[in-house]
Amino acid sequence: MRSLLTDLRLAWLLTRGSDRREWWRVGLTAVGAALATGIGLGVVALLSLDGFYAVSIGSGLFDSPGDRQNVSLALGLLLIPVLGFLAQCARIGAVHRDRRLAALRLAGAAPGQVRRIAALESGLACLAGAVAATAVVVPLLPYATNWAGVVLVAGAVPVLGAVVSAVALRRVVADPLGRVRRTRPARGPGPLFRAATRLLAVTSVLIALTPVFGSPVSFGLAPVTVLVLAVLISLVAIWLSGASSRQLGEGFAAGTGRPALLIAAERLREDPWSTARTHAALLLVTVVGSGFAGVRQILLADLNSSRRAGTLGARMSYYTTGIDLTAAAILVALALVLTALAVSTAESLATRRRGLAAQVAAGVPHAVLARALLLETALPLFPAIAVAGLGGTAISFWYGAAVSRYADVPVPYTALLVPVGVYAACVLAAATSLPLLRRSVRPGELRYA
Repeated sequence: MRSLLTDLRLAWLLTRGSDRREWWRVGLTAVGAALATGIGLGVVALLSLDGFYAVSIGSGLFDSPGDRQNVSLALGLLLIPVLGFLAQCARIGAVHRDRRLAALRLAGAAPGQVRRIAALESGLACLAGAVAATAVVVPLLPYATNWAGVVLVAGAVPVLGAVVSAVALRRVVADPLGRVRRTRPARGPGPLFRAATRLLAVTSVLIALTPVFGSPVSFGLAPVTVLVLAVLISLVAIWLSGASSRQLGEGFAAGTGRPALLIAAERLREDPWSTARTHAALLLVTVVGSGFAGVRQILLADLNSSRRAGTLGARMSYYTTGIDLTAAAILVALALVLTALAVSTAESLATRRRGLAAQVAAGVPHAVLARALLLETALPLFPAIAVAGLGGTAISFWYGAAVSRYADVPVPYTALLVPVGVYAACVLAAATSLPLLRRSVRPGELRYA
């Protein structure tokens, strides 16, 4: 306990002494924590309502307990990309932060203690974001609130942020003499990943052999089927991202004469599975977004047909509000994973800044390094997003085929547009790190090599 308090005090001192260029990392971490706190408080507010409660917003979507539970579950799923974003923020190492961590090693701190102190720094930033979000959101909640739940959310977010940061930093080593932060190369999928993939594959086959839409009771298996298929397709896409990174790296490194492509290929060959882990949440959002785009097109067509026939069970706004809220949640998740991708690209530049500075000093043009940076993101993402998009499209076609037994539904072509838009957005997110690249390749970085 005394050791933890000592580490916490050191983390506080390091946070207070942060350089002006480091505060953007602290700010991003606080923003992510504030968003997680806001999501948690929203779930608490919805679950605190008992029985049927007439809510003035949402066109009746929040009135019944069942609907509120469904909305709370959707909000809770948004915490997955938020935690991924916090993990990426924790891995950012500004120049002076790395040197301070190296100074702790010189003073006798063990590598694990240094990582723990860095994680506690993120926890303090999360605490600031959680307190700010609680102060802003709670007065805006117009309905009964479980205050014990509010306190629990506000206290759990900083702890969870510190834990996520500790996990993200488990491969980071602060070098005491070289004043360098190294990241151990990531290994391929472990036995847990392979076991989960096999289990989901068997589960999807068993569900596919079940007459899901045979009766109203078995129709309830449809959401489970979609969830299992989405996670399974995401795992396959994650594996493909790492495997294709290795194959593309080895292929282009041996057969290309373009400098930018050669630099990107060597980077992919050196650590192919780091991209797979970075893109995990992004690929899951792509699968869900593609599937939802097609299902949304089918649902709206079916609802319009039912409205014209006068067979709708509730107002049209009741259904469209739920569809729009789902679309908004997916867009928020996409914005988070794109921000995490930009942060990951910046972290990669911070880690390799001395090597990049050495390349510039050796005569490599800045434009070549900029193109190599974009290719590092674009090359492994192309096959992975293609598989994720096609998987999500297949889910929407499967849903359309099932619904077509009861109504005429359109071809869900909108699902095919999602992976194209996500891929373009990923390249643009990686391009946001280009200004940082110009600052990272200054020859002054070689003083610390």
